Amino acid sequence: MATTPETPVPAPTYPIERGCPFEPPEQLAGLRDTGPVSARLPGGQYAWLVARHADVRAVLGDGTRFSADRAHPAFPRPFAEAPAQPVRPLSLIGMDGAAHTAARRLVVGEFTVRRAEAMRPRIQQIVDDRIDAMLAADRPVDLVTALSLPVPSLVICELLGVPYADHDFFQRRSSMLLRRDIGGAERSNAMDELMSYLDTMVTEKERDPGDDLIGRQIVRRRAAGGYQRDELVSLAVLLLIAGHETTANMVSLGTLALIEHPAEAAALRADASRTPAAVEEMLRYFTIVDSVTSRVTTEEVEIGGRRIGPGEGVVALGLSADHDPAAFDRPDELDLDRGARHHVAFGFGPHQCLGQNLARAELAVVFDTVLRRLPGLRLAGAVDELPYKDDASIYGIHRMPVEW
Repeated sequence: MATTPETPVPAPTYPIERGCPFEPPEQLAGLRDTGPVSARLPGGQYAWLVARHADVRAVLGDGTRFSADRAHPAFPRPFAEAPAQPVRPLSLIGMDGAAHTAARRLVVGEFTVRRAEAMRPRIQQIVDDRIDAMLAADRPVDLVTALSLPVPSLVICELLGVPYADHDFFQRRSSMLLRRDIGGAERSNAMDELMSYLDTMVTEKERDPGDDLIGRQIVRRRAAGGYQRDELVSLAVLLLIAGHETTANMVSLGTLALIEHPAEAAALRADASRTPAAVEEMLRYFTIVDSVTSRVTTEEVEIGGRRIGPGEGVVALGLSADHDPAAFDRPDELDLDRGARHHVAFGFGPHQCLGQNLARAELAVVFDTVLRRLPGLRLAGAVDELPYKDDASIYGIHRMPVEW
């Protein structure tokens, strides 16, 4: 178990609350100056916080000495009440080595740049439909329920072959799995319900695989031999949750950034060729996920000048890494022309986000369309009054009333 090292800096607690998205926590700069520091987690565990960009990439890029095995007792858990570990099929994000490589290879072809670009016309149609509905609605409109959640939810549902009519069911359970103030039993029940829902769906598709990701995976895995339904169900759960929660929060935060930076928004509106760089900068600036970058050491390692023993938890702080002045000039400034691609918003190394190309395409379409069709978009209130997701493992905004 990690213990507090001798250091003049008091041992921090984790997770670190963010507050306003335009003011990164001051504590992160101190953690970068100090190097890896042992922190107490809500459930009583201790884990090492790694805050520098170079160190974060070193941890995430090393799939041998830093394990993603979530069943390990020292694996960092950001919850006050960690659920019991039931016997479930191993998720892709919890695999290591050859098993992870083989499992990832089976599905990575579904998320290439070419496939993401081929989906752009459908993404555009979905975004236009949602904005049509916003324009026809009474104002103010909650951007989260009107645009941020529906767009990625519709996209991932169509990709997987999941009925969007069931979106309320899986969105509620996804939210429960990500909230830190939900009890362990409730989170476990939410996962069981999602697993059961998708197990039924996969079973139905086994009889008649359609031209969707789940159907194609059934065909491919049967052809490769050794097809196991529980592995595909586990993958479907992961993709369904990650495929809408992360992008939805980035839509809200990115749109908020455009509202709060009108000159930058006007420049993008005048030249859409700048949007890809703007998307990269928003991803870097907000870096909404730290929880998937947790690891546990398999042997003694040295990171940032600190020796860490085997079997100790490590949390690679992506937000801190992406605001490291050693890696980015003026890191706390939102510069939509920066376009730096060496951020770790999608992770790094063997577990780098599968859906990053699709997420980039969705965000680019959303921001271009919002700028074009809602040029007068503004908050119906103050930015410091918005309810930010300090209670969740993926940072974002619960509600965002807007008008135009």
